[in-house]
Amino acid sequence: MQQEVTLALIILLMLVADLFVKESNSKILRVLAYVLLVVQIAVNIVPAETSAFEGMYHSTQMASVVKTILSLGTLLVFMQADKWLGREDTSFKTGEFYILTLSTLLGMFFMVSAGHFLLFYIGLELASIPMACLVAFDKFRHHSAEAGVKYILNAMFSSGIMLYGISMVYGTCGTLYFADAAAALTGTPLQVLAMVFFFAGLGFKISLVPFHMWTPDTYQGAPTTVTAYLSVISKGAAAFALMSILMKVFGIMVEDWTLLLGIVIVLTITVGNLFAILQKDLKRFMAYSSISQAGYIMLAVMADSGQGVASLVYYVVIYIVANLAVFGVISSIEQHSGGKVERDDYNGLYKTNPRLTFVMTLALFSLAGIPPFAGFFSKFFVFASAFHTGFALEQTGYWVVVFIALVNTIISLYYYLLIVKAMYITPNDNPIPTFKSGVMERAGLSICLAGVVFIGLLSCVYQYLTDTALLSWVS
Repeated sequence: MQQEVTLALIILLMLVADLFVKESNSKILRVLAYVLLVVQIAVNIVPAETSAFEGMYHSTQMASVVKTILSLGTLLVFMQADKWLGREDTSFKTGEFYILTLSTLLGMFFMVSAGHFLLFYIGLELASIPMACLVAFDKFRHHSAEAGVKYILNAMFSSGIMLYGISMVYGTCGTLYFADAAAALTGTPLQVLAMVFFFAGLGFKISLVPFHMWTPDTYQGAPTTVTAYLSVISKGAAAFALMSILMKVFGIMVEDWTLLLGIVIVLTITVGNLFAILQKDLKRFMAYSSISQAGYIMLAVMADSGQGVASLVYYVVIYIVANLAVFGVISSIEQHSGGKVERDDYNGLYKTNPRLTFVMTLALFSLAGIPPFAGFFSKFFVFASAFHTGFALEQTGYWVVVFIALVNTIISLYYYLLIVKAMYITPNDNPIPTFKSGVMERAGLSICLAGVVFIGLLSCVYQYLTDTALLSWVS
């Protein structure tokens, strides 16, 4: 519970600081948020396995690693939000932004380490309700308010479906503890339906097809920094939680949920890729890109093994740095150009802002899976884990799903290169003028760029995740 306790203390400190710091000194809150989150990461950097509340809370070493990754991603989001929070129309809400964001992070921590469906559901709601407030943070903008309404309504609906599934688990098993429920499940039709309802509820959080309809409008309407946080941190936590529960609780139904996953993966990757080609607004474009990426993440869940866990976490790490690099560039340009987010606005960007163009290009190459960037290695390990499981079980269905995913990488390469073409090749008589990003923005983009270039080349990262996953898998 150390990570949750320290994060709760940080939220309380930020709340007290927000009460006493004047609006004109909002920079103090920003610096305090950076320092406290760095301290929280440093204190909890060593993974540990802990249990509390009679087994309702159980954190493995891999769960501890995932929390550290989510905290690092949140720190990068804070760095990218520095310029935005310094504006006159948002500086008076700086404390609220940090408190809401850290509250969602605390909810994700509970989701990742839950050993009981009730604690998991509490964590899910703690992560979802403040997120709706963040989506509608620019309350004077029509699109932000609309996005907040769409998000909270869809979140309520999906939570209701999930709760209905959890009630079926309790009705057939007589317990909500993961370990006890796994022992009591027999794979009856009602229990299969409970699993489907539970999967549907988390499918909303991960933006899996057909639970993805809220994603484009929400990503477009929310503040860009919030969109970045929603696209990587929330998705990463939900994906790991879904994998853990499917393996720990619904392991006896593995044939049922792998079939369901295979269908959803194919639909998610294909629909996300095809609709991304049609988008002109870059935030909507990244929404469909994130839908497609969610399908690749789910390939690791199909593996149903320690290797699959390591592949999923590794993919999330690389997805965080690559996606935040793209959103960091979008946010920086939006702040300095009066809100330009259309793809045509990026025509000729290389001539006026070559450094941002370079960061954007490498991040897009990573998302597309082009070697030698980190995204290539993350996709390779995800494909390998799913293919290896299919080979071990002698089931061609796994190979079909992997093949379709591989074909879709060609489509994704096409639409990512559309942005690269606009920045380098397409002429523009009135390109976005040259500007200098803020110090924290540049620092955040530099970290993301380093991650995109070097994480894939450092084999020790994947090896460490594999060793940790196998220890957690055995335990």
